[in-house]
Amino acid sequence: QVRLVESGGGFMQAGGSLRLSCAASGRTFSTYSMGWFRQAPGKEREFVAAINWSGANTYNPDSVKGRFTISRDNAKNTVYLQMNSLKPEDTAVYYCAASDRMLLTTYQYEYDYWGQGTQVTVSS
Repeated sequence: QVRLVESGGGFMQAGGSLRLSCAASGRTFSTYSMGWFRQAPGKEREFVAAINWSGANTYNPDSVKGRFTISRDNAKNTVYLQMNSLKPEDTAVYYCAASDRMLLTTYQYEYDYWGQGTQVTVSS
């Protein structure tokens, strides 16, 4: 069982940066691949970033590529999402998720554990 708690959300002007953190409980964090998803009001939840168990491999969709970077510190049981050059369309609730598949995945149904989410609001 893995419990995930996100932090670091808030308000930011367009062009600014935020770093989200996701702290995981449990001793097997390093065996999970991790992901970030987001859900804007009235929209479906969408994939934002993923990282494999070791941190060697990451992936972002085109919508955030070059602006968002996922990383992890297995010694601290924490995964991060560095968000730069924020845009108003990045406004959403951001969710951290863990998959017991060690290889990274972009599919929501392959994630087994989810955090409660943290709000990110970007003003124009």
